[in-house]
Amino acid sequence: MGMTPEMITIDCADPQALAAWWAKALDVKETKDYDDFVVLSATPLVIGFQRVPEPKAVKNRVHIDFTSADRAADVERLVKLGASVVSEQTMKGLTWTILKDPEGNEFCVEGGEH
Repeated sequence: MGMTPEMITIDCADPQALAAWWAKALDVKETKDYDDFVVLSATPLVIGFQRVPEPKAVKNRVHIDFTSADRAADVERLVKLGASVVSEQTMKGLTWTILKDPEGNEFCVEGGEH
């Protein structure tokens, strides 16, 4: 017996709007809408967006990390789509940018510079 990771689920107020934002951010077309739950297939990652009644109040305890061949360009593109930059971090030669999606959920973009 063992477990297989299947999906990361993000709590949000508006699953359809947030899934649509992420679909645009990740250039993904495939979504399944179950009213209070929307699934986005961003191969190899599946992301669920689940409606919850309470607003986000504190920093996420779990977040998604993305790798980019051109972090600066992708961060700029995500900001134009509606993300906001929280900070840039560097540790032992690894640099990443912490961002928030339109509902305030944190995620990171790590990668090379051009």
